[in-house]
Amino acid sequence: MKQKIRRGTELAVTLVLLSGCAVGPDYLRPPLDTPIVFKELEGWKLAQPLDQTLRGNWWELFNDSQLNRLEAQVEISNQNLAQAEAQYRQARALVSTARAGYFPVISADVSATRARASGTTAGKVNSTHTVSLDASWEADLWGRVRRTVEASQASAEASAADLEAVRLSVHAELAQDYFQLRALDAQQHLLQATVADYEKSLQLAQNQYRAGIVAKADVVQADTQLKTTQAQAIDLSVQRAQLEHAMAQLVGKAPSSFSLPASPLLISTEPPPIPVALPSALLERRPDIAAAERRVMVANAQIGVAKAAYFPALSLSAVGGSQATDLVRWFSVPSRFWSIGPTLVETLFNGGLRRAHTEASIAAYDATVASYRQTVLNGLQEVEDNLAALRILEQEAQVQDQAVQSAQQSVRLVTNQYKAGTVSYLSVITVPDPCRVKAVLYP
Repeated sequence: MKQKIRRGTELAVTLVLLSGCAVGPDYLRPPLDTPIVFKELEGWKLAQPLDQTLRGNWWELFNDSQLNRLEAQVEISNQNLAQAEAQYRQARALVSTARAGYFPVISADVSATRARASGTTAGKVNSTHTVSLDASWEADLWGRVRRTVEASQASAEASAADLEAVRLSVHAELAQDYFQLRALDAQQHLLQATVADYEKSLQLAQNQYRAGIVAKADVVQADTQLKTTQAQAIDLSVQRAQLEHAMAQLVGKAPSSFSLPASPLLISTEPPPIPVALPSALLERRPDIAAAERRVMVANAQIGVAKAAYFPALSLSAVGGSQATDLVRWFSVPSRFWSIGPTLVETLFNGGLRRAHTEASIAAYDATVASYRQTVLNGLQEVEDNLAALRILEQEAQVQDQAVQSAQQSVRLVTNQYKAGTVSYLSVITVPDPCRVKAVLYP
């Protein structure tokens, strides 16, 4: 008995040593042809992967308490974010499922049966009482389980990056909608003031027409300007309502239960300054790039799983228990039984199924590599686009400031002409007002 146990132990140790082998390629991050510097702006450092870095409440840089309260509701009530979080928990559970393959499966069986066999003494019934403990374990000789765990871990990391991508996208979309809505509030405020001016202009034109000072065309022109401006104000109301509804679903509420009072965005509000390391930090922390790279790791591990099917599967099983026809003798030594031994299984022919699985896994890996590289290129493009926009818009802002100064001078000149009686009041209210110019130039 001791000799058999020793042989079983030696066999188990041998299997453990053999399980150190894992077929399939070990993962290496695909090489990328990344630029040393950005085209649109010099002085930025080359990005390095830092996707796990915390991003923080970046929207607080705008110092808007209303925006901060709305962004806080995203983490609680946004359903897309809740879905991504549940998918991440599911991916983590699948890692534990894969790791279970490292361990043996142990089961217990207790049964009691009564039977009468044919050909025996009539009426004789036999009783059988059995209790057993079964254990089976498949040695991971070729790394199938190990590659499966590797794929599950990478998939969980990709799911975590997806969660972060959804969180970043929802917060950014809410901030964009919020500032667009506030810009519409500012334009609406301006249009209301313009409508009041045009109403006054129409009233003056009507009085002058009745007095015979101006022609009917002046009245019609003033009325046209008034109606056109009123139509613009109505159109802005439609846009504002749609933005408010979009913000409602972002914070997880029905549009009917969400509203924001009108509050014009202050023109003096300046956006936060751009840190020197922003372009490189953007690539370092983009969760979509991290998720694409982790999926390459998943596909690489699946190649190893497919190749492990070419090799035989070795399993070790053991059964022990007691069986007796009488409960009194159930646990006696003569009633005990046991068995232990390995099983080697190899598929000799399956019509090319294993080869097809391997080729499919390699093709899937190539596809994920291409997707990863394309995601990086998209990220680089978006950085370049925004850097170019910042540079060009800065030049545009300088020209627009000059336009505001010219509008201020024009208002002074036309106002003096009106006071001198050389122009009508309509000329005063239609001259480009500096406030209106700012609202148009900086919506």
